[in-house]
Amino acid sequence: MFVSSPEVAIPTLSIEERIHRVVDEVRATALRVGRDLTQIKILAVSKQKTVADIRALVSHGFRDFGESYVAEALPKLDSLASAGCIWHYVGVVQSNKTKRLAQHFDWVQSIDRIHIGKRLADVRDEFSTTPLNVCVQVNIDEEPTKAGVSVDQVPEMVDQLQQFPQLQVRGLMAIPNPEAHRDATRNSFRQMRELFETLRTKTTSHWDTLSMGMSGDYVMAIEEGATLIRIGTALFGPRN
Repeated sequence: MFVSSPEVAIPTLSIEERIHRVVDEVRATALRVGRDLTQIKILAVSKQKTVADIRALVSHGFRDFGESYVAEALPKLDSLASAGCIWHYVGVVQSNKTKRLAQHFDWVQSIDRIHIGKRLADVRDEFSTTPLNVCVQVNIDEEPTKAGVSVDQVPEMVDQLQQFPQLQVRGLMAIPNPEAHRDATRNSFRQMRELFETLRTKTTSHWDTLSMGMSGDYVMAIEEGATLIRIGTALFGPRN
C-alpha cells in the first residue's frame, strides 16, 4: 500500500522541521520495505533557493545538491566552494551550457543526446582529470514535450557514453508524468528499475544510480528501488 509523502506546502514549517520529516520518512520507508538505508541518497534540489538555505542543509549533513539553471547555480557554487558540496545538474542540457557544466559540476543527470555527452567529455578533459558522473535521462512515459530518450534507445546510449573515459556512466534518471495516476507512476518507476537492473550486467562497476522520485512521490520511488531521490519543496519549502 502506498503511504503518501507528507504535505509539502506548509509554509509554517522551518527548514529544520522539513529536514526531519523527510529523513524520518525515508528511514521508515526503507525499513518497511527491507531496503538498506545507506543505498538511498537524498539529493536536495536547491534551484531558486539561497546560499543560506543550502548552508542550513549542509549543517544537517547534506552534501548533494541539484540545480537546473547554470547562470543561477554558478554563484552558489562559488559561495559554497569550501562547504564540501557535490553538485548535480538536473535540468535540460543545452549545447551552449556544456562547457560550464563540465567545468563546474560533479554530476550531470540529464543526458539524452550523444553529442551532448561528447561535448561534456571533451570539455571535462580540459579542466579535470576526474571523470564527470553522468546519468541517461529516460522519457519513461513517452511525453512528446519532455526531454529524455525512449526506453528502447537507452542501451545504445549507455554503450556510446561508456566510450568516453572522461565520463563515468552511473545510471538512469527519469521524471514520470506528474499528471498520471499513482498506479501509472508506480508502473513507470517499476519499469525504470527493471531497465536499470537489465543494464547492470552490461555496464561498469560504477553503475549504481537510479535517480527517480521527487517531493510528491519519493516514498513510492523508494518502494520501487530508487537509489537517489530528488527533493526540493519537501526540504526547502515552496518556491517563489
